[in-house]
Amino acid sequence: MSPHTPLARLARPLAWIVLVLCALAGAAYWWALGRPVDLPEAPTSRIACVSYAPFRLKGETPFDVYAVIPPERIDADLKALSARFDCVRTYSMGHGLDVVPEIAGRYGMKVLMGIWLARDPAVNESEIAHGLEVAKRQHANLRGIIVGNEVLLRGELTPRQLMGYIERVRSHTSVPVTYADVWEFWLRNPQVAKAVDYLTIHILPYWEDEPVAPERAVAHVAGVYAHMQAQFPGREIMIGETGWPSQGRTRQYASASLVNEARYLREFLAYAASVHMPYNVIEAFDQPWKRDLEGTVGGYWGIFDVDAKPKFPMQGPVVEEPRWLWAMGAGGVGSLLFLAAGCVRRRWRGAAGALALLLAGFATGTALAAHVRLLSYACRNNTEWLVGIAAGAIALLTALTLARAIATRLASVRIVESAMQVTAATVTARRWTVDVFTTQRFFWMFVLTLYGLLLVFSGRYRDFPIGLFAVPCMGFALLGLLRTSMDRSLPLVEERLMAVWIPVLGASMVVQEMGVNLVSWTWLVLNLALALPVLRAWWLGRRAAASEPARV
Repeated sequence: MSPHTPLARLARPLAWIVLVLCALAGAAYWWALGRPVDLPEAPTSRIACVSYAPFRLKGETPFDVYAVIPPERIDADLKALSARFDCVRTYSMGHGLDVVPEIAGRYGMKVLMGIWLARDPAVNESEIAHGLEVAKRQHANLRGIIVGNEVLLRGELTPRQLMGYIERVRSHTSVPVTYADVWEFWLRNPQVAKAVDYLTIHILPYWEDEPVAPERAVAHVAGVYAHMQAQFPGREIMIGETGWPSQGRTRQYASASLVNEARYLREFLAYAASVHMPYNVIEAFDQPWKRDLEGTVGGYWGIFDVDAKPKFPMQGPVVEEPRWLWAMGAGGVGSLLFLAAGCVRRRWRGAAGALALLLAGFATGTALAAHVRLLSYACRNNTEWLVGIAAGAIALLTALTLARAIATRLASVRIVESAMQVTAATVTARRWTVDVFTTQRFFWMFVLTLYGLLLVFSGRYRDFPIGLFAVPCMGFALLGLLRTSMDRSLPLVEERLMAVWIPVLGASMVVQEMGVNLVSWTWLVLNLALALPVLRAWWLGRRAAASEPARV
């Protein structure tokens, strides 16, 4: 007699469809990352000015007050940058950056020299004194002095305090003096414009309160720039920061990717050339230390990577992930691994079981390859690598266990107990049974609930780990879809509670992303895939238990 309930028999074709779609989705994802994308050509590979911070090597950070970058490193950096840029912008006088104007002058570059301001008056006084000293010696190499960067945005100084610092610097130098902040903060504090020689505004479409799609980003910049010109008529306005990240989470329409960074920079350079606008691009090199402040996305705004290699060309097509074939290979290895593991103490027979294992292995391999790719960009230290690798290993073991059960059910081998053999005693005995699936499912539900809470309440800088959670979520969804008469036990109380909250947390992310972020929708689907089978098992278990006395 068939071991499957009528609903399970109807679900088998759907299970095959889901399994095939999972494998195809893995292949399509990596193919999309590996295909060359045609983009508009940049008018030139030379850029007017770029933000320069030398903290690109492992462990380097400006938060280390004792860190000093050797002049030799700065010399090598500026020599390389001089081939592409006419000017560099700095942000402070400390950490050895006071030598930038002198070294830049050797290579025919100008400098927008930054004086860092914060809450501490003593630090501010030291920065100003040091900046004025360098300005006196390197006057010819300076294009401007930027007194303070986003200090109003951070709320560390009042406009009046800031204006006092700016006016002091202006009174001691003939170099043009400005202040740099996000464009909205100039509108909120228009009085600061009276203290500067020209306005320096930051326009970062990715970080806007209403994030802008990369295809519309340059049009947004043009609109903001025109609006600022209208609000401050007759004043010179420079864009002090603009750019796009190559990695990190998607914010509504704004997707961080290498292709989108190349698209934005090429289109922006064409726009800037057409209006003869002064600008500075953020930034020269990727800055790993910024991941501590802004998550993965913070570390990947550079035109060059941490090894000082260009991340993309300024002409011709751009490939998001040149290593995509390795990921396809991971899918192939996964197929072979799952088939081999499924043959140990095999409970299936025929081509159906083998095909199910091959498809599950390919889907798992490509998903875990996406997980490893995320780790390569997101992990800041060995501990995070260890946790990420351990999570991937647990996901692989979970997938192997689930794939064997799924292959068994899809191959329709005889299971010891049929639907007619399940008695009330069997239901009662199994009602609170904890097996390997219960343990694994509980683990992944707990982890998903925890991460879902972090995303909802502190998710601005957190990634969506789709590759990691796709493996257990889709695996348990398939197992639940192929539910047999043997699956009569009720889920644990804790599982039922989490199964209620997991979809709520997933839906909350869709709402936070205004329903336009496709990644958040994918996240919701994975949440539902893990939670709904538990809710269904709860309902079916209660119904079976309630109906047993009537059969006696």
